Amino acid sequence: MESIRYASAGTLLRLIRSKQVSPRELMEETLRQIDAINPKLNAFVSLYPERALAEADILTQSMNEGIEPGPLAGLPVAVKDLEDVEGMTTTFGSVPFRDNVAERDSVQVERLRRAGAIVVGKTNTPEFGFTGFTKNRLFGVTRNPWNLERTPGGSSGGSAAVVSAGMVSLATGSDGGGSIRIPASYSGCFGLKTSPGRIPVGPMPILHINQISVLGPLARTVADAALYLDCVVGYHPADPASLPHPGFSYLAGLERLPAGLKIAFSPTLGHATVQSDVASLVENAVRTFEDMGHHVELFDDPMPAVGDAWNRLFGLDIYGNLHEHLDRYRSEINRTLAASLEAVKQSTAADLVEAQKVRTEQNRWLWHLFDRYDLLLTPSMPTEAFAAEGPPPSKIDGKPVDVLDVTAFSYPFNFSGHPAVSVPVGLTKNGMPAGLQIVAPRQRDDLVLQAARAFEKVKPWDSNRPPLE
Repeated sequence: MESIRYASAGTLLRLIRSKQVSPRELMEETLRQIDAINPKLNAFVSLYPERALAEADILTQSMNEGIEPGPLAGLPVAVKDLEDVEGMTTTFGSVPFRDNVAERDSVQVERLRRAGAIVVGKTNTPEFGFTGFTKNRLFGVTRNPWNLERTPGGSSGGSAAVVSAGMVSLATGSDGGGSIRIPASYSGCFGLKTSPGRIPVGPMPILHINQISVLGPLARTVADAALYLDCVVGYHPADPASLPHPGFSYLAGLERLPAGLKIAFSPTLGHATVQSDVASLVENAVRTFEDMGHHVELFDDPMPAVGDAWNRLFGLDIYGNLHEHLDRYRSEINRTLAASLEAVKQSTAADLVEAQKVRTEQNRWLWHLFDRYDLLLTPSMPTEAFAAEGPPPSKIDGKPVDVLDVTAFSYPFNFSGHPAVSVPVGLTKNGMPAGLQIVAPRQRDDLVLQAARAFEKVKPWDSNRPPLE
């Protein structure tokens, strides 16, 4: 069954429904691949093979009895270790929580499982999803399937690595500043940052103060991500900010991209430094939209600088969930994270008002942009993946940069709330993946998926394989 290792979720589900492969057989093959590959990557940090096989057996039996399976029936999936699966540990990549067994599923996991997906295990993440590379004191470093000396990105780095390496076809992610799009770009897979509220979050110890972090998938194909979305969207009372079901299928509408779109291309957002070969790959990808008949214009109006304001509001949400543990576990929590949370603790009402003023200015900028254009294109990341152990680069093509400059294209759209994706656009001179970011108007998750699918049809990436063997 080696041929199915890199199969899309859609292909695997068709094989199951046609009974060419049983859920049990697929799970056994998935576990074999994980046993062979994961020791090189350290992407899965906990596995539940007996439970997964038992669930596969139950599903196989129900299908043999003629019971109609769910849309994800028998599909092995991975869950990022910031999210609860009943009976599995949720460590948050943090030593004090190494024995924290979840009492129930998160809303997203519950819906995936209800659709028939089988959770194989949990994937590595930096402590509380705080950094753009995946490393923590509890489980160590996760490595990129394309180059074991490089990071797969973060904070959904483990999820991106298991998809890219062919261990599973779908994995959950979360994105508060690029944590889906960063690893999608660095690891050569597809990542969707949804609109705030599109996928309900929680249940949480404390509701999010700001709608900055969202949930979404890491996938091999756009269709797989659209199917995933179909299974998890819709209001849930655990998340009062969650949106009603849109009333349509993202998968069914995937091929309906309108013709003749007007598209803005911003290669730097007015301030970013981009690695030269990454920039070239992105520019070639942008021309593909012109070849498809859309009108692309270079947009050089600089976006307002939002890094400090985003950092303050994003940190406030983390502090809200961690503040009771900070003093108790300070010696066991990453020093940089602890220092950042202490700074957030010292924030005043005036600081938060100033951050919201910046958000208002950015909102006006994007309001006017999307008055003129249907989509915005940028690089997903300014660089290829850096060293697995970190730190992020201090220079790009010889030019000094700050830490936030390394994620210059991702966090602004968490701050603004626009849906965005990262699609693979090829390999750099060092053989590392790069990505194109597509951003749509607010709540147009359908449009951003349609644009990604149109690009995928012209520039397919599914045949790209990391050189793990």
